[in-house]
Amino acid sequence: MRKIVKIATRKSPLALWQANFVKQELLKNDPTLRAELVPMSTSGDQFLQDTLAEKGGKGLFIKELEQALLNSEADLAVHSMKDLPVALTDDFVIAAVTQRASPFDAYISNRFETLSEIPAGGIVGTSSLRRVSQLKYQYPHLVFKPLRGNVQTRLAKLDAGEFDGIILAEAGLDRLGLAARIGQILMPEVCLPAVGQGALAIECRREDIELQHYLQLLHHPDTAHCVAAERAMNRALNGGCQVPVAGYAVLEGTQLWLRGLVGCSEGHQLLRSEQRGAITHATQIGEQVAQQLREQGADQLLMGTNRGS
Repeated sequence: MRKIVKIATRKSPLALWQANFVKQELLKNDPTLRAELVPMSTSGDQFLQDTLAEKGGKGLFIKELEQALLNSEADLAVHSMKDLPVALTDDFVIAAVTQRASPFDAYISNRFETLSEIPAGGIVGTSSLRRVSQLKYQYPHLVFKPLRGNVQTRLAKLDAGEFDGIILAEAGLDRLGLAARIGQILMPEVCLPAVGQGALAIECRREDIELQHYLQLLHHPDTAHCVAAERAMNRALNGGCQVPVAGYAVLEGTQLWLRGLVGCSEGHQLLRSEQRGAITHATQIGEQVAQQLREQGADQLLMGTNRGS
């Protein structure tokens, strides 16, 4: 194995935490290794005044990192799995999926302990259409407004009084030592998580077979099976951050249980489906859930979202 590995990462505190986590795991396996971070600013970090859907989706968070891999300026890139598009180009491969942290969303407020306590007209911050569609459905009296920026920026906007509450990923708050700020964990029955939420994806060049073998030391098969089912569902629905799609898989012994959801951006309708099957059939389970959602009218809902209805 090479003795110097360069790790491409975004510059946000959370992204740097994730890259450093991968670095430390690599060093545990080979203390003689020299691992260096290559922090980068991505298009997704720069377009903070617009929604991701308006600017082209979550692929904006990985474009520059992948270019660094192609230019051999970095050997691998670390991503939040939920930010990774469901289809990679032929140049790249997900070499490892790390063990999943909490996949759930978290509600934070300085005024109200739970979402249900916020009075009518209260303002909740989140830029996720997935969250908005589900929470509007259950809390139609609340107002949901866009919230962009890194975790610290979003918390600062809450603390400045711009919102009555905000929704963030529990895993990110945990990783940054901010779990004490969480007021309520949103369980799947309230808000089904994003596809891949809580897991990290380690991406490298497809041609770099040696590195792929080495990165298997960081791979967590159980998480990978669950994520494979979720991403297969999302891929079959042509989903992304531009549309309200949610998917969450868990293992029950040798069985995999996948729950999927498609909503409308206005929160008027939610479609749900679930499927159980053998772990080895993760991709097929995901495709089956997608097909069941389609039979309920998912395509029409997703087309309506893309038109901005």
